[in-house]
Amino acid sequence: MGRPRNFDESEVLRAARDQFWSTGYAAARVDDIAAATGLGKGSLYGAFGDKHQLFLRTYADHCAGLVEAVRRALDGPDTDAYERLRAHVMKVAEATASDVCLRGCLLAKGAAELSEQDRAVAATARRTFTAIEELITSCVAGAQRAGDIAPDADPARLAGLLLAVLRGIEALGKGGSSPDSLRAIAETALAVLPRPQSDQDRSARPQSG
Repeated sequence: MGRPRNFDESEVLRAARDQFWSTGYAAARVDDIAAATGLGKGSLYGAFGDKHQLFLRTYADHCAGLVEAVRRALDGPDTDAYERLRAHVMKVAEATASDVCLRGCLLAKGAAELSEQDRAVAATARRTFTAIEELITSCVAGAQRAGDIAPDADPARLAGLLLAVLRGIEALGKGGSSPDSLRAIAETALAVLPRPQSDQDRSARPQSG
């Protein structure tokens, strides 16, 4: 019977994730990961397997947490679906704008580095993007039912557009684009969402007086 672990697994995985996040997968040395987690290499291997297995675990956990965070941000009643959608888009822009270390998004970073040759990473990334797009689609549909987005628009296509914009904001932020530019992109993406015809008519109608 093996000895019980005397470390907090979630803390170790968080430290390992941050090491991968900072350096990328290829540049992350096992010695540095061990130092970051406070475990010896033997304990690290015994608990989580080799470097690749450890990365897959941290990447999958991070992606699952990301999906859950988006779910919490977007789930809710139709009446304020548009406001939740707007808040989420602007929050991503603000978070990217404040990323002074330019770490970028671990989901995108891992996919860009490894998905071409690592099927497990590619599958996790694809599953995560799909789940987020579905959550955005549901929120857009809720905003349509509430009369805040034009009902004849395809919610899945609008969700795909917003997902692409959000990923683009994160990529541009990683490249050093200014915070004002990132915020402007987010505002523009929201502004092009089709509004109900009655709202457009009101805005186009000349004001009397």
